[in-house]
Amino acid sequence: MASGPPKAPVLGKQSKASLPGEVFSEALHPSLLHETARAEAAARRRGTASTLGRGEVSMTGAKAWRQKGTGRARVGALSVPHRRGGGVAFGPKPHKHVVKVNRKARRRALRGALSVHAERGSIAVLDASTFAEPATRRAAEALEKWGAKRPTLVVVDAEETAAAKSFRNIPRVAVMPATAAGVADIVGHASLVVSERALEVLKARAADVKRGGGADGSTVGSPRSADAEADE
Repeated sequence: MASGPPKAPVLGKQSKASLPGEVFSEALHPSLLHETARAEAAARRRGTASTLGRGEVSMTGAKAWRQKGTGRARVGALSVPHRRGGGVAFGPKPHKHVVKVNRKARRRALRGALSVHAERGSIAVLDASTFAEPATRRAAEALEKWGAKRPTLVVVDAEETAAAKSFRNIPRVAVMPATAAGVADIVGHASLVVSERALEVLKARAADVKRGGGADGSTVGSPRSADAEADE
């Protein structure tokens, strides 16, 4: 007998909310999860580290001393790496740290990360409309009553500013918009709180990419907007 969709408690209430089964019922693929988390971490690197080589340091190009007659070893430019003030050998230069992950693989990894929280009961749904204005004490009490394990990630919609301000000052609680929460963020926290509107955003980002060839060879089931959103 097939079981129903997974459920999660609603923060601050006695009721439970149903989670989308197509998103929160994905089997975990550890290697795919690691690949996606590594790509996300690499994409967040600024890549601005830079050093000066021997041809870029501010140094005279004159010979240090004459070739013969001094009793010392012959020497050329002073900008060589082994001299003080010289250039750096094989130092870093600005570049992009990009690791490509296919869209279908990235979405599957996101579904797997969300399904882990659903499976172990470490996810709760937040009704952000109850926070008409910031209320940190009420947010902390709701987490305490639920028994949220720390660190906790709270995912809200970009427009739910009052709810975001209510949770952001609680120790060991991170708040992120649904469009920016990645696989590394979700699996890196012991518990997860998702608002109802953020849940719809995550559902769209984690939806499986289905392609079907029509008679004219067109692609069905992969709208440009969804692809662009997933690439953010």
